[in-house]
Amino acid sequence: MCPLQLRTLLFVGWVVGYVAFLLSIRRMWTGKYIRNPVVRSLLVNMLSDLDTIDVTKWYRCNPDLLEESLQPLFIQNQLDADTRAFVEQSEEKSTYLFTQIYYSLVSTILSPLVSRTSINGFLGRGSMFVFSKNQFQQLLQIEPDWVADRLLDLGAGDGGVTKVMAPHFTEVYVTEVSLTMKRRLRKKKFKLLGIDAWQETGFKYDVISCLNLLDRCDDPLRLLKDIRQSLVPGTGRLIMAAVIPFQPWLEIGGRWERPREYIKIQGKTWEEQVNGLTNEVFRKVGFEVESFTRLPYLCEGDIARDYYLLDDAVFVLKSSDDQVAAP
Repeated sequence: MCPLQLRTLLFVGWVVGYVAFLLSIRRMWTGKYIRNPVVRSLLVNMLSDLDTIDVTKWYRCNPDLLEESLQPLFIQNQLDADTRAFVEQSEEKSTYLFTQIYYSLVSTILSPLVSRTSINGFLGRGSMFVFSKNQFQQLLQIEPDWVADRLLDLGAGDGGVTKVMAPHFTEVYVTEVSLTMKRRLRKKKFKLLGIDAWQETGFKYDVISCLNLLDRCDDPLRLLKDIRQSLVPGTGRLIMAAVIPFQPWLEIGGRWERPREYIKIQGKTWEEQVNGLTNEVFRKVGFEVESFTRLPYLCEGDIARDYYLLDDAVFVLKSSDDQVAAP
């Protein structure tokens, strides 16, 4: 057998073994092969559909744990039709076995070289869900027909969340680091700006969204100060989403590194971390909380999980100097 044939045989054997491994994981996650009834019950609860799990915990907040000034600003949300549709679509996609095997194989090969975001952009997967159309309107306290001039979505990813906000703005600008995600944003006709150019355009933005970016930024306080300077005076608003617990890390070429400007937020509960972000971050750079809510930060799943979920705190922030009403 020649060396080429041997290498081909070894590669085929590796692929077959890898697929078998993925299938075994999928079978394990169903709970079928777990003998311990407690663990098995836990996994079944984790993977059950929306009609059999307590989704109210995705939105739950104990106002008594919030500082007094924040208590009246909390907006209670619940599972709505758009959120349900995203989860059910993710569940359906996870059943596409050969597609998921292909995704997993490509991700394994590329992960040492490029970021997870770029891999997802290349594969056309990994869409995120932060809020629905109605939740966005409720949070910003606007009517369905409200329209402003400019939106800037920082770190827009594939533009899925941008698309939710876009109908309320005449011009929609985005930034993104990943080359593969940039291509997807261009296809959606959003106006792409450089990551160091958006604050130097010569105009201000009515709304800037910074969704789950602050904990993946090397200079988060500098970013917030730049955002504050780039908003329309008086009426400009920042929509800020942060994963709780707040744990800053940077993904660089498939590696995770600590950011240069590291922010440590005190508190163990969701509410305590909201207090910490408000006092230790937002107020220090000149922002005040106008409203906030608790929402699930959802991501399409893979061969092991139907979808992935993190706890988000989503804020509407205004400059501390603003004395006018919300838009």
